[in-house]
Amino acid sequence: MMTSKKVVVIGAGAAGLMAGATAALYGASVTIIEKNKRVGRKIMITGKGRCNLANNCDVQTFINNVPVNGRFLYSAINAFTPEDTIEFFESKGLKTKTERGNRVFPASDRSVDVVDTMHNYAVESGCKIVCDTANSLILEDGAVIGVKCEENTYYADSVIICCGGKSYPLTGSTGDGYTLAKQAGHTIVPLKPSLVPFTSNDKQCKDMQGLALKNVALRIVDKNSKKTVYSDFGEMLFTHFGMSGPMILSASSHLRVIQPDRYIAEIDLKPALDFEHLDRRIQNDFKENSNRDVSNAFSKLLPRKIIVPVLKRWGVPFDKKCNSITKEERHALCEILKCFTVEISGFRPIEEAIITSGGVKTSEINPKTMESKLVSGLYFAGEVIDCDAYTGGFNLQIAWSTGRLAGENSAYI
Repeated sequence: MMTSKKVVVIGAGAAGLMAGATAALYGASVTIIEKNKRVGRKIMITGKGRCNLANNCDVQTFINNVPVNGRFLYSAINAFTPEDTIEFFESKGLKTKTERGNRVFPASDRSVDVVDTMHNYAVESGCKIVCDTANSLILEDGAVIGVKCEENTYYADSVIICCGGKSYPLTGSTGDGYTLAKQAGHTIVPLKPSLVPFTSNDKQCKDMQGLALKNVALRIVDKNSKKTVYSDFGEMLFTHFGMSGPMILSASSHLRVIQPDRYIAEIDLKPALDFEHLDRRIQNDFKENSNRDVSNAFSKLLPRKIIVPVLKRWGVPFDKKCNSITKEERHALCEILKCFTVEISGFRPIEEAIITSGGVKTSEINPKTMESKLVSGLYFAGEVIDCDAYTGGFNLQIAWSTGRLAGENSAYI
């Protein structure tokens, strides 16, 4: 039923802009409260500034990529599927493209185009966007009737909390939504980082700081069970504290808890070559440099910053001549190149995570409407809810789908 209800949305990120615009299209008078002067700050930095806005997959594949409370999202994702998301952006004039892993990006490779599309959609739908900071909910007789902010008080029939998580606080995600939810009596599942870099006590990581490896294979192995808990092929980066980059961030969401010295990263630096072909390649390189020190024979085989770490692990004297390297020494080198190991000691702080794991307990939210089961007229959407997914566009899809569902239902009488 169309209505002239007043709806206040807290947060003008992906979920908030979608929720506000949807509620407005259903006839509600919508005010979106955003404490930043610019909307969509976190969208701007996703996908290295390119914005991986969705994953071009079916509903079940999507659910399979949400390890935390994926089943809670069935209604939301079926109401607004990844296919719907792509069609939505295309209909707004934003051309998209699908890349490896079914990742969907704007054809322009500019996240600002996604932000502008959503901003225009909200404004054209009739939303009023105000710059203010929500301090508390106004509750009365088991219902929410408004929001008190630093500058003004906004009364409403429905309030949608879309404040994001606690990662990347410079974008405005400082955990405000959890404070508001707790005020309404909601349980907050303990927060922890997801899609976050790994730390390592291996001093060679600092020696390789800034080294980006492309087209390498990664395995994360549980040393206790000897099982591979994650494997991937792609890009990674060494940093002063450990490891980062696309594969590492993906791996982090598969390790919910890290115990020091339990997990180890095994990197195949030459995945395109099997052991025999790699050995043959090394023989050829050594033959070309037969009278030179072995330390000078790796320039074609490896990036400069990893040569010394590999040589140190190999244990062969740096000044040993290439023509005197034995078969056994060559094979030992092949083993290092096919399995370059780095001990994992932990996660970087939640402030550096792309996604916050934890949040408003899903059992206290109606999955068919996104409305609180504790407070009438209070809705949740996006990262503030205890749902998080693997990397690849799945987390933004959660924002679009839950925002759409919350916005629609908040506007109904």
